[in-house]
Amino acid sequence: MNVPQFGQREPGRSYPDRPAAFAVVAREGRIALVRVSLKTGGVRIDLPGGGLEPGESANQAAVREYGEETGLVIDVEAEPFALADHYFINDSDESHNTRGRFFAGTLLRADAGRKIEHDHALVWRTPHEALLELDRDSHVWALACWLRRGRA
Repeated sequence: MNVPQFGQREPGRSYPDRPAAFAVVAREGRIALVRVSLKTGGVRIDLPGGGLEPGESANQAAVREYGEETGLVIDVEAEPFALADHYFINDSDESHNTRGRFFAGTLLRADAGRKIEHDHALVWRTPHEALLELDRDSHVWALACWLRRGRA
């Protein structure tokens, strides 16, 4: 499978690979996103997800990260529906080549006790709004792939 590369490398920076997992979850025609409050001010809109911890599968990471960022308990399909890499500089000025795996997810329930990332806030958007608001092109691309599967 050909994996698209998004983002631009800044000269003089290294971008070590960082495996990551994200999920697309819909409820009543809306997509779950996170509004990330940045230390530098402003916000970024992302699909919920993040980096894999040692020994963790991409599926496990997607479920864990979803809970930590949104307080939602989800289940994800066994295989990702899309892969995408993205040169990314986080809010702590660390650069990575995020090696994203994107899963279709199902909302099981809310569990506020799972939410530990207080700079992330759950927001629900229509697919069209989500495509316009997502900050990372890799997330826009993955959501478009999900929509093409007839998931909306």
